[in-house]
Amino acid sequence: MLISRFLQLLFISFSILSVFSTQASVVINNTRVVYLDNSKEVSVKLNNNGNKPVLVQSWIDSGDPDQNPSTIQVPFILTPPINRIDSKQGQTLRIFYTGEELSTTEESIFWLNVLEIPAKNSDLKDKNTLQLAFRTRLKLFFRPSDLQGDANDAGKNLVWDVIGSGLKATNPTPYHVSLTRVSIEINDKSYDSEAVMVYPNKSQIFNFSDLPAIPSGSKIIINYLDDYGATKSFESITQ
Repeated sequence: MLISRFLQLLFISFSILSVFSTQASVVINNTRVVYLDNSKEVSVKLNNNGNKPVLVQSWIDSGDPDQNPSTIQVPFILTPPINRIDSKQGQTLRIFYTGEELSTTEESIFWLNVLEIPAKNSDLKDKNTLQLAFRTRLKLFFRPSDLQGDANDAGKNLVWDVIGSGLKATNPTPYHVSLTRVSIEINDKSYDSEAVMVYPNKSQIFNFSDLPAIPSGSKIIINYLDDYGATKSFESITQ
């Protein structure tokens, strides 16, 4: 295999680190990928904004970021899996669903990985360097076309319940809700919790440090991402 598991994260060539020389060049036009079940394919555009060519390896995983791409089994074909992108040029990744059975009542989630390996800098060939490979993972949602409701409004439908000093968010929709902020206001003071994704028809607990209890009727402020990667804000009240 061209790129080993170790190189999926980074590769290093140095004896004594004296120069750090690397910069991400590849820009991905998407922040997430939505694949409707009635689509023949979806595409993702990559652009190399750097001044040197780069080698890019791409693959899809089902949730384990450390799994070797050669052993992953997913219901998609991605092409090209490995390609060179010259400076100021682009490349389109094409994703095809292979037809294996997935849920028809809610979204399924996978991850698109794009690993960029920059070209070696010939000007630094006689110097000790640290060179990194940049890996980006995007959420890939496989979405049945007849789901009820609007995915872009799913964050507004979360139901919030007080659980001791934390909150339980229940997602009654068939869509994933990717939260970027969860805050609660009590006596004009704001408390924040780590924001994570809430899966369809599942619940997620959010804990708040230095908060002994949460009164019912407290205001919750949440930010979540829509299909276009834009942040949407919404306020709710604890039950």
